[in-house]
Amino acid sequence: MTELGAAAPAPPVWTPDPALVAASNVGRFMAAYGLATHEELLARSVEEPEWFWDAVVSFLGLEWFTPYDKVLDVSEGIEWAKWFVGGRLNVAHNCVDRHAAARPDAVALIWEGEDGDARELSYAELRVLTDQIASLLASRGIAAGDAVGIFLPMVPETVAALMAVAKLGARFLPIFSGYAADAIAVRLDDGGAKALVTADGFLRRGQPVLMKEIADEAVAAVPSVDTVVVVSRLGRTDVPMTAGRDVLLDEFAGGEPVPSLPVDSEHVLFIAYTSGTTGRPKGAVHVHGGFLAKIAEEVAFQTDLRVSEEPGPSGPSERGRGDRLFWVTDMGWIMGPWEVFGTLASGGTLVLYEGAPDFPGPDRLWSLVERHAVTILGVSPTLVRALRRHGDEPVLAHDLSSLRILGSTGEPWNEDPWRWYFEVVGQGRCPVINISGGTEVGACFLSPHVTQPLSPCSLGGPSLGMAVDVFDDAGRPVRGEVGELVCTKPWPGMTRGVWGDPQRYIETYWSTFPGVWRHGDWASVSADGQWFLHGRSDDTLNVAGKRIGPAEIETVLVSHPAVVEAAVVGVPDEVKGEALWCYVVLGEGEEAGDGLRAELADLVAARMGKAFRPGAVRFTTGLPKTRSAKVVRRAIRAVAIGADPGDLSSLEDPAALDAIAGAG
Repeated sequence: MTELGAAAPAPPVWTPDPALVAASNVGRFMAAYGLATHEELLARSVEEPEWFWDAVVSFLGLEWFTPYDKVLDVSEGIEWAKWFVGGRLNVAHNCVDRHAAARPDAVALIWEGEDGDARELSYAELRVLTDQIASLLASRGIAAGDAVGIFLPMVPETVAALMAVAKLGARFLPIFSGYAADAIAVRLDDGGAKALVTADGFLRRGQPVLMKEIADEAVAAVPSVDTVVVVSRLGRTDVPMTAGRDVLLDEFAGGEPVPSLPVDSEHVLFIAYTSGTTGRPKGAVHVHGGFLAKIAEEVAFQTDLRVSEEPGPSGPSERGRGDRLFWVTDMGWIMGPWEVFGTLASGGTLVLYEGAPDFPGPDRLWSLVERHAVTILGVSPTLVRALRRHGDEPVLAHDLSSLRILGSTGEPWNEDPWRWYFEVVGQGRCPVINISGGTEVGACFLSPHVTQPLSPCSLGGPSLGMAVDVFDDAGRPVRGEVGELVCTKPWPGMTRGVWGDPQRYIETYWSTFPGVWRHGDWASVSADGQWFLHGRSDDTLNVAGKRIGPAEIETVLVSHPAVVEAAVVGVPDEVKGEALWCYVVLGEGEEAGDGLRAELADLVAARMGKAFRPGAVRFTTGLPKTRSAKVVRRAIRAVAIGADPGDLSSLEDPAALDAIAGAG
């Protein structure tokens, strides 16, 4: 059991209006099944998962070509659970084809590039683009079971490529658009890719990133790839092309519509790779039936994405009648597939943005929300902390009245940035749906819903249908204390293993508590039932025999008005075992110096106890982060102690480690 203190109960700052509850997707679901409260729904969804997921599929109108005859099969053990047994479906049919037939003119996606270019595709137009890519891949021999790498920026063709691969019954490998060639090659090789879809390039902070050259270097090391499809994003005339292997998408005419291939519910849809401290990245396996059901439920029930069934002023097929969801993400992070499949399964509108959210100015994100009337916005806490340093004016300069739901995920919150997001961005009227899950989860373990009162930084509670708990070291449930976040029952979106390495899957997730998934997060449940995360358990610090999560120390540091970001790591210490080293980023105009250094160390000691007084406080100009804005603490620690930092392929800016090395 950790000695880290649990978060104290906090009063709700947002309470749902009864009318909102009744109109919400969760409220309508409860009414349909005679459930009076959210607590009653949650309890039944956890106790009767087969009832719940069958009801979800029906309520959301997900379509199977062949109905399943059993919701759940655990005959091979909870670790290898199968869902919707005997059913045949295809996610591309559910996300594109059926909407293109029923609401062809409804807006499927809106895209904006960093240079201001913009495109809008209806569901009918998205189907045409999807079928063009599917026809091209099929003409190159791609068929059911084959693997196709997707190395693209966030452009409309990216969405169409995912759907095209799914249509054919092939599996896609989503690859972070900022990876270098070696990282791409490892994933293509591990997944057995036969083809790669990439672009001539994209823009990042005003500079072109030449993706095709990076892709060529990667493919040269993967003999199984014999087709490279090139999307012309920048319109380059000098893009290198290899005869017989490379095909420009614009030069392929396409042809007849491509029907979605009916596949088994457990047929592999994609492999999502996660980076680790050592060894090769893990390939989390996700399948058509389970991933679709879980993600469609989450976007519909957690972010309450809705599509009006009523005809608009322009008639029954009026464009833009659904919610518009924009999550600041990349397809190489699980939130990329999450937003694509969840939004389109519900028939909503997906908003994509290609570039940096603070370029060319700190108001870029807020101007985009205003320009495209975004109704559901998702960010990471780290991004909010970075944007908050610019003050309120960039936000207040734009009309954000279209927003009705704020989302977040990625890392634990600190209260001050959370309140800024809630009060300044959302004007105190939008609930913050703070979700937590993971690539291997394929979804969320914890999430608030619009049917619940919300406290600052809270994750609300378990996601519907998720039997999550907090265990101590002996595997006993605890409350009012911090322990390991676990899940005691299977769920549809869970990975079907680590690709090509079933033993690694068992050892990583199921070996600590047999028959129970250990996720690797510290969590706690407060006296009033609110759930909180305290960081990764493998980031835990042990100072003089007392364990603590870095997020708690970081919260103290960023409470100082001079500090905008902080990261805390443990380094070996002869006396304490580990000493705390704190790396802080100061706000504009703030001056580093020994006086401030001592002030910050005193602040931590006063708030956390003398035992946790930092051994060092160092000032840096930036922290190493992934494109999804997660701080990579293990890389900071490695630089601090001169160790191997492990896989750094997910870093957005590897030069940030130079800033850490030079911190004083």
